Amino acid sequence: MTFHDLVQHGVQFGDAQGADYIELRYVQSVVEGYSTRNGEIISAGTTETAGIGIRALANGGIGFVSTARLKKEEIERAVKTAIGLAQTSKRKTPLVLSEEPTVQTRWEVPVKIPFADVSSETKLNRVFEVDKTLTSTFNSDTLPFRLVILALETSKKLITNNEGTQVESDYSLGRYLAMLTAKGNKDIEQRMISRGSTGGWEWFADPQFIQNFVDEAQDAKSVADNAKAMTFDKPVDFIVGPEVAGIISHENCGHPSEADRIQGREGMNAGESFWMDIDVGTTRVGSPAVTVIDDPTIPKSGGFYLYDDEGVQARPRYLIKEGIANEMFHDRLSAGRVGVKSNGSSRATNYNREPIPRMANTYIAPGDYSKEELVEDIKFGIYMKSFTEWNIDDRRYQSKYVGSYARLIRDGEVTDTFVRRPVLELTSRGLFDAVDACSKGFTADQAICGKSDPSQGIPVWTAGPDAMRLRAIRVGGVPT
Repeated sequence: MTFHDLVQHGVQFGDAQGADYIELRYVQSVVEGYSTRNGEIISAGTTETAGIGIRALANGGIGFVSTARLKKEEIERAVKTAIGLAQTSKRKTPLVLSEEPTVQTRWEVPVKIPFADVSSETKLNRVFEVDKTLTSTFNSDTLPFRLVILALETSKKLITNNEGTQVESDYSLGRYLAMLTAKGNKDIEQRMISRGSTGGWEWFADPQFIQNFVDEAQDAKSVADNAKAMTFDKPVDFIVGPEVAGIISHENCGHPSEADRIQGREGMNAGESFWMDIDVGTTRVGSPAVTVIDDPTIPKSGGFYLYDDEGVQARPRYLIKEGIANEMFHDRLSAGRVGVKSNGSSRATNYNREPIPRMANTYIAPGDYSKEELVEDIKFGIYMKSFTEWNIDDRRYQSKYVGSYARLIRDGEVTDTFVRRPVLELTSRGLFDAVDACSKGFTADQAICGKSDPSQGIPVWTAGPDAMRLRAIRVGGVPT
């Protein structure tokens, strides 16, 4: 039987076994990885997987089972097990799924050069080329540690349920990760770089691909050469770049607005959420300058998809709208608990993981100003382009971001004075309250967002405007 036949048979079999709801999700994936350390290959290989995840709703409970044994009798056994788990869960409050339109559709990531059409030698040589460019530009003494990783993923998916939904997709994502240590006149600076895009090999063939590494290495060297510890007796204004704005949008807004955190399920694994204490739709959690959006439908984005893993059509989610907490991430299960519709946030990393509410491309919306206009209005402050460390508590409220590339602002200009390790340490509401303006422009970083147990690392974008201004921040940190 083809996987189409297996999935269809499993749905029909589950329906006949008395499941109130039965869903089968077939995933076939190919993951390639190539990495070098200081110009020497440390790994190269391909992992292929294929299997089916099965969810069943019965007797007010839910059961999830997965199998890589793609045989008719095995699918029947797994379906029976999922139904049995659901029936014996004995929940005090029966679970229900939100009612959603049934769809029969197919979507795909546009690809110009499929990864399968590019030889392994070419892929590995691209990683070597990055290292050679770095050492020829800076020399190996300036960059004594260089780890470069290239990761490529393609997958085919089919989601079918007994309500009549059938969604098929072809997916392709490429990303790179690099860790660099720059040795300067004063100190050393470590830098982690992560970029990615849905699409094919065409993204890596772009000359800008290697230039990104060079630019990041230059920033690290500038910090190692010039940064000095400073103390600040009074609060100062901050301009943060898109990397910092992006991690703030992800950690201080994205995770706390996940419905399974707010409802308690994810709290067992990774903590709860300060959104449990607010009224979504009315409570102000930031200034009117703050709008945080999560949009899976952005073409070429790292978190791109058009239908989620429950077959619900994706759309932009306005998590914070002009400072007001506006919307949570919902899958059908969390939405059913509160009587609303899913907003297409259900994602799973593979067939053997249950779909749960997840982020995709979370960003603070750009504003109407230029970066120069935001800087011009600052008498004394700090421009924090990137960060080197972050921490946040289990309720996603107390947070800390330590700057990497940071320069002093005086009289409306970014100076050549580098500040070592300035610290933004505020509550989530304090951070968003301090924002008074965002610039035009938009830049994104690729990331892998971890969640749940067993862990599910899923591709996302963290992003923000090219500049975001925060007023009157007391600078934390101990000079070193």
